[in-house]
Amino acid sequence: DGEVLINELKNGNTETFWNPTSEVRRQRLKRHIVLFEEQTDFESERLWQHVTSAINKGDQHKATQEKFVLEEEQRNAARERRESGAEWKPLLFRHDAGTNEWHYKYEDLRPWDPLNDIAQFEKDGILQTMERHLSTRMSNHKATCINNQITRHKRSAKDCRRRKTSDQPSNHSQNTESSCSTPESVQELSDDDGKYSGFESLCAQCGKEMNHLKEIHSAVLSLQEAQQDIHR
Repeated sequence: DGEVLINELKNGNTETFWNPTSEVRRQRLKRHIVLFEEQTDFESERLWQHVTSAINKGDQHKATQEKFVLEEEQRNAARERRESGAEWKPLLFRHDAGTNEWHYKYEDLRPWDPLNDIAQFEKDGILQTMERHLSTRMSNHKATCINNQITRHKRSAKDCRRRKTSDQPSNHSQNTESSCSTPESVQELSDDDGKYSGFESLCAQCGKEMNHLKEIHSAVLSLQEAQQDIHR
């Protein structure tokens, strides 16, 4: 996000190669890094610290030396593994034999979903995406509520039939029968137009998530209208 200049050593001319505007600087992504003291020996910033320091000081010779030291250590380690027959198993990369290229195991190439994706971060070298999953949680919770209600109705009906067929005296049987009502059928739920018929009565959490989804839906409609106005 800074100015980059091209210096022609032959004629001493200087040309601006890149100079971002204030608007470009405002749009840059926020950088999150692991603290240097918390990094392991093979993380890039710690591993290449001496090379980086030499580059920042403008000492190209020192930077080249430090780079050679690192690469030589890696060559020696590879040589020792070959001699001992040890197999190298990368934690984060896989080798494509067809193209002879290495690929990151946990790459996420799907488009960013602003309605569901909250943030993307790296933990222990593994790329992860924090997601809302409101609709998924709601569907799962709705199914759980329905199953629980069906189970209660079935248990009630089974207990009622068992009492009806018991060998108790007739008076007691009649009282038991009168106290047992036929379980009501579970009201059918419909997802049409984002409305869940009879669903609000199942539990308070469902109602809260329903309202949350409605708010998100209203916000999306508002954004769509604004986009249409901008296009017009």
